[in-house]
Amino acid sequence: MLTTNEKELIKKISNGNTVAFSDLVDGHKDLVYTLCIRMLGNREDAEEVSQDVFIKVFTALRTFKGDSKLSTWIYRIAYNACLDRLKKSKKERMRVEVDHLKSAAFSVMDNALDRMVQEERSVLINSCLAALPAEDASILTLFYFEEKNLMEMEKVLDLSANTIKVRLFRARKKLAAIMENKFDKETVGSNG
Repeated sequence: MLTTNEKELIKKISNGNTVAFSDLVDGHKDLVYTLCIRMLGNREDAEEVSQDVFIKVFTALRTFKGDSKLSTWIYRIAYNACLDRLKKSKKERMRVEVDHLKSAAFSVMDNALDRMVQEERSVLINSCLAALPAEDASILTLFYFEEKNLMEMEKVLDLSANTIKVRLFRARKKLAAIMENKFDKETVGSNG
């Protein structure tokens, strides 16, 4: 139930007394802000909703029946305003998540296509490597696929770095010729 002071305050506000409304805001702003910050967890949202609450209080004050404490009524308005904000932000978050999921789905599809291209390329390279003499295939595999440096390759192959460089150069030339030949056949085969 309303106290005599609250009844008087409401009467003054209803008659357009802005100082009385300012007193009402000062008396309840901490309570409203505390509730908003706890429910929303965001200072900016809490400040914005707190301001909205007092606008609602001002516009609805004439219809307030006085069947509860004024602070309880204001608290209920604040609580409902926070719920509305949470529902609104949840809808926005869901829309953003749906957009994100769409872009993630495209990303997965792109990654799958990239993987397919990589696998095709890998199959092609492996078939070309298989056409090389074993010595050339092994030196290219060590250097490009195993990513061994010249010092590591010296230990594995028991050859000097200069010899490895020469063999790498020759193996690359042979591989390039095989790949070129294979691409020409595939291109001619797919067009003809």
